[in-house]
Amino acid sequence: MVPPVIRPVGSTPPQRRGGRGWLVAFVIVALLLMVGTGLVLWMASSLLHLDGLGPAVVRTSVGPRLDEIVLEDNDAHAKVAVIELEGIITSQLSDPMGFDQVDVLRAQLKRAREDTRVRAVLLKINSPGGEVLASDELNRAIREFQREANKPVVAVMGNVAASGGYYVAVASRWIVANEMTLTGSIGVILSAWNYRGLMDKVGIRPYTYKSGRFKDMLSGSRDPSEIPPEERQMLQALIDEIFTRFKQVVAEGRGAAAEANDPEGRRLVPNWEEYADGRVLSGNEAYKLGFVDELGNFDTAKARALKLAGVSRANFVRYQRRLTFADLFPLFGEGRTRTVKVDWGLELPRLEPGQMYFLPPALVP
Repeated sequence: MVPPVIRPVGSTPPQRRGGRGWLVAFVIVALLLMVGTGLVLWMASSLLHLDGLGPAVVRTSVGPRLDEIVLEDNDAHAKVAVIELEGIITSQLSDPMGFDQVDVLRAQLKRAREDTRVRAVLLKINSPGGEVLASDELNRAIREFQREANKPVVAVMGNVAASGGYYVAVASRWIVANEMTLTGSIGVILSAWNYRGLMDKVGIRPYTYKSGRFKDMLSGSRDPSEIPPEERQMLQALIDEIFTRFKQVVAEGRGAAAEANDPEGRRLVPNWEEYADGRVLSGNEAYKLGFVDELGNFDTAKARALKLAGVSRANFVRYQRRLTFADLFPLFGEGRTRTVKVDWGLELPRLEPGQMYFLPPALVP
């Protein structure tokens, strides 16, 4: 039998070692993991910019941070920047940092403008179009870049470069399309739902209080007989105004390209406006009508960019968004862009009824 332990009165029992040591150790390990992850990301990000000639990192003071990635190293001093325009053209936020499609393309063009080694830009377009304002902003950005940097932009069309996609391409110095590219679809569309008939069947009656006669314009709860003819005329006039602007952009863009490319390149045929009725054209048809300058693929566009830049060879680079903790841990914030699958094979953000788009009608709700 083990004798009992007798302690003096008022004495305290000995403390067990390591009472809260596990908690301290856990906190230390967690902090080390966070610091280690940050160092790994920083080192990986730094390695991404090396092009064989030393670091080529330029950080913009505003806008998304970009890393330069070498796509094709031809051991040349000159560069050609490859910029991609994919999917629906939209001003909706595209990342947790709050930058949208227009912000990213402007930042890429800024990098290409500030880098004296960049002699031309290849704009790869695979887009059926999108928002009217966003398309116009991208068109304007390309025109400003060519004017300020005096560097040519060669647009190369992928599977589809229609409506707003063509609106952006037409700002380029030269346009290359595949024979089977879907392009054209020059026009404007505005769509809205009218669900009044369904409401009447269910027995729901809307009550609307408005400050003006046309304040409920495009409301889907109105009976079609309640829509005044003046409203239809106003909406059609708005569509016609933007459509006129679209045709003006095409005429000015193709006209400026023809002058700059003379005697090469293609000019619009005299009756080209007859084909600006929303129809989709193949790349081959677009070439015959003067909407594009050359038939070919990405290699064709690369050769054309070198020729317009006046260099025999160049390294082809692209600009990639820099990784951030916000990109790695999206659970910290909620993205605002929702996507839906369509038969075009593209990831498309949610389209808003009642908003004007440069899009083929099959893609409008």
